[in-house]
Amino acid sequence: MRDNGGVSDAQNPARPSEHDDDDILVVREDEVETDVANDTVTVRRAPRFGRFIALGAVVGVIVALILTFSFNGQPSSPELGLQFDKGQVFGFLMLLCGVIGAALGAVVALLIDRATARRAKAVVAEHSSTHHIDE
Repeated sequence: MRDNGGVSDAQNPARPSEHDDDDILVVREDEVETDVANDTVTVRRAPRFGRFIALGAVVGVIVALILTFSFNGQPSSPELGLQFDKGQVFGFLMLLCGVIGAALGAVVALLIDRATARRAKAVVAEHSSTHHIDE
């Protein structure tokens, strides 16, 4: 049987603590000092850029899906001999429209960020820190 330090020992149910009274740190109020500092901070709302970019990419993929099925996919000049199936057309359009949609989403997020920066407010924040006085 392994020794677990008497943590769940049924033979010795609650042993007293092995710590001496010298190990306990007693802090009195006259040994503690609290510093309070006031700082002026700017508070404003900001958009989450990743979500706008992802939403733009999703909208771009949906536009690519709509464009894929809105055209027949056959070239206007049959002498070129190029034939693309719907999956290839969707893949090409998804790459193009997804990147354009993500870029437009980033631009919208930047515009919203600029608009909300105008409404930023300056407030006073109180920072307090407590530390022990060394004797």
